[in-house]
Amino acid sequence: MLFNSLGFLVFFALVLAYYYTPVFSWISKKRMLLLTSYLFYGLWNPPLILLLWISTMVDWITGNKLAVEQNQRRRNLWLALSMVVNLGFLAFFKYGNFLLENFVWLAGLAGWEYQPRPMDIILPMGISFYTFQTMSYTIDLYRRKIEPARTFLDFALYVTFFPQLVAGPIVRAHDLISQFYEQKKATVNQFIWGAFLLTLGLFEKVVLADTLLSGTSDDVFSAGKPLHILDAWTGTLAFAGQIFFDFAGYSSCAIGIAMMLGITLGDNFLYPYGSIGFSEFWRRWHISLSSWLKDYLYIPLGGNRFGPSRMYIALMLTMLLGGLWHGAAWTFVAWGFLHGIYLVIERLLKRYVKVDINWWNGALLALFTFFLVNLTWVFFRAEDFASAGIMLQSMLYWHPEGAKILGHFDIIKVLTISALLFASHYYMRHHTLMMLAKNIHPWILGVVWASMLFLMAIAQSAGEQFIYFQF
Repeated sequence: MLFNSLGFLVFFALVLAYYYTPVFSWISKKRMLLLTSYLFYGLWNPPLILLLWISTMVDWITGNKLAVEQNQRRRNLWLALSMVVNLGFLAFFKYGNFLLENFVWLAGLAGWEYQPRPMDIILPMGISFYTFQTMSYTIDLYRRKIEPARTFLDFALYVTFFPQLVAGPIVRAHDLISQFYEQKKATVNQFIWGAFLLTLGLFEKVVLADTLLSGTSDDVFSAGKPLHILDAWTGTLAFAGQIFFDFAGYSSCAIGIAMMLGITLGDNFLYPYGSIGFSEFWRRWHISLSSWLKDYLYIPLGGNRFGPSRMYIALMLTMLLGGLWHGAAWTFVAWGFLHGIYLVIERLLKRYVKVDINWWNGALLALFTFFLVNLTWVFFRAEDFASAGIMLQSMLYWHPEGAKILGHFDIIKVLTISALLFASHYYMRHHTLMMLAKNIHPWILGVVWASMLFLMAIAQSAGEQFIYFQF
């Protein structure tokens, strides 16, 4: 079920009606949330609920054993069970075809002709998100950083909570499970602000990502030939805006929906295109994933505790695996590799070059960061390395004779949106949306809200799914 569908609005209205009916107990309401979460997920492909249920049961049992087991060898085995089940599902369903294709390629290099039957594996929606979420629970219990969930209902709801089940934010157990222990009810202000965030997220998805930007991005990246530099950059900037508005839009919807239920989810995006450098970019882009990778991968690999060389290796491995998390293709690995290289170079520069950042040189550095980010998006969006190579060559003006495929309106539209996106992100680096809203007259805020609703109503959107559902 998609947030940007009429069916979801009916679904959520029924959830709210039950949730705020005073005659029902808190346990009854939690059961309702759990059942509706399974319904929300199962409408895509009902049999895949079984994977979600198995993951929930394995980590519930494993977590309870880790909480009481004192023998270190047995604790290691229980943790291994959780890792094998969760990563096994992820490896098979998300990377099965990818691993098979690379095995066939390696076999061909060795002179062995091998043509297996296609596996036709269905990718379960959001498997990367709920797998990382449940893994964080067992790892934290193994490290004795948290207490186990009080009841199976609380834990199952933590795994399947429908606002953030399919595309995050990836929530830690200590931030969410405890919120289910006592009855939650949104205040009037929370409910209104949650509804505003839901509207904003849908506006970003329906109007900005799908209606205004996706078509230009698709046209450019499907061209399959060298393009004029302006067309190439316009298409890449369109995708940069599209993926931000699509994913940040989903996160805003998830946070808003949860807030309307009186439940708090952390921010997942904080104006990343205004970042000065890549360390800041990853503190602002997909925050729940970057913090997960830091705590469960980068720091265990050594982090910055064993000198610069070990730190750079840990950083590169983290970004390479972070790229692979996004998709089963070498282009995603290349995307992660570039971000790793950027981070290593940035840390080297910071060791030897001291710069006093002010508003103006900060804007130039942020613009340069945005430029480099767009180069990486080419590998994220392109179908293969050949297409990515043609696009990068076009963007760097290696093909002065490149084709012009975009009309003047598309170019002006995308460049205007991109300029406003960058400027707003740079301005908002030290602000929050709520701070901004408090300084705006309620009448103006009401007009903005009504305008978003109107533009969504007239947008030519076919209810496309969110980009990160495929991850």
